[in-house]
Amino acid sequence: MKAYERLLQYVAIPTQSNDDTGTTPSTPEQWNLAQALVGELLGLGLVDAAVDDKCYVCATIPATLGQQNAPALGLIAHMDTAPDFAGSPVRPQVIENYDGGDVPLGASGRVLKVSDFAHLTQMKGRTLITTDGNTLLGADNKAGIAEIMTFCEELIASGRPHGKICIAFTPDEEIGAGADHFDVSRFGADFAYTVDGDTEGEIQYENFNAAGAEFVIHGVNVHPGSAKDMMKNAALIGCELQGMLPADEIPAKTEGYEGFFHLTDMAGNVECCRLSYIVRDHDAQRFDERLALLRRVAESVNAKYGEETVELSIREQYRNMSEMVKPCFHLIENAIEAAKECGIEPIVTPIRGGTDGARLSFMGLPCPNLGTGGHGFHGPYEHITAEGMDAVVAMLHAITARYTV
Repeated sequence: MKAYERLLQYVAIPTQSNDDTGTTPSTPEQWNLAQALVGELLGLGLVDAAVDDKCYVCATIPATLGQQNAPALGLIAHMDTAPDFAGSPVRPQVIENYDGGDVPLGASGRVLKVSDFAHLTQMKGRTLITTDGNTLLGADNKAGIAEIMTFCEELIASGRPHGKICIAFTPDEEIGAGADHFDVSRFGADFAYTVDGDTEGEIQYENFNAAGAEFVIHGVNVHPGSAKDMMKNAALIGCELQGMLPADEIPAKTEGYEGFFHLTDMAGNVECCRLSYIVRDHDAQRFDERLALLRRVAESVNAKYGEETVELSIREQYRNMSEMVKPCFHLIENAIEAAKECGIEPIVTPIRGGTDGARLSFMGLPCPNLGTGGHGFHGPYEHITAEGMDAVVAMLHAITARYTV
């Protein structure tokens, strides 16, 4: 079965995660895909395939004769899809011999435009898979799952020599919890790749240092006719607080290695106001400086309006995995050579986000990230090509070959 055919099967199973439930997995629907994947892995001959009590799917392809001393290579993708936009029912559009132009997304009124996604012109002649404009596609990260599964099927059928291959599919990556219950020892790999990026040939080993921050502002609400010197309008203080952060250090004005403060949610009234942020920076020192700035802002507001006007909570989420991957830089070098061998342009680029691999690298499993061939994740403009997915599968084979002895 081709990778894109698997993708079309997987996206029919809803698996959006939810940060508010406090459970693992965060949504029961993820069990449905996990159990389907275990059945498929068993059918391919991975006899130890199983899902544990936290919804982590693991399986291994044993090393072939003579390759028992080869490094054990891991491949990881996540089962959940992002909670940012409607996740089901997914009704993909499959456009063969795509003409390279704008694509109406069903009857939704949305259009996948070349002016917004310039790379579309390079996909002319391919089989393009899009949404119908009403939901996510789910290629993030079911494309990665489909590519790994197709790789497994082809590797077993080929009879080519290879070391031990360790497979894992995780829940709840999109809400930052994908590595929470990952058992590195049980997984059994010496190092691994997540297959969770964008363009085929993308190779990533640097990600943001990341934190979440929340300001809670406590106001004083009295009748506006007699409010002088008494009212503290929490909503106005919230606006003032936001104005104390650098105006140009936001996602819409940054790229590459540039960090940002991202106001994700603001709600409240005169009595109480909450501002939620995510804070990102590739450089550890600048990241710490950003967190220090948030603390100074809170102190300044409290000095102006009175102690306990503002409460600030900061939760660090993950760190830049580069320091853990660099000692194993063969992972990057071999991925680059594998891409070239497959006729794919290697793209070594920082992640402006994070993956399971960022946390796993600090858990003792060096784990850079590979592209899936997908684009426009987390929204109705998500798209991918069958040919891009095939290229990723070929690259996985080439990487595996480079770890034989």
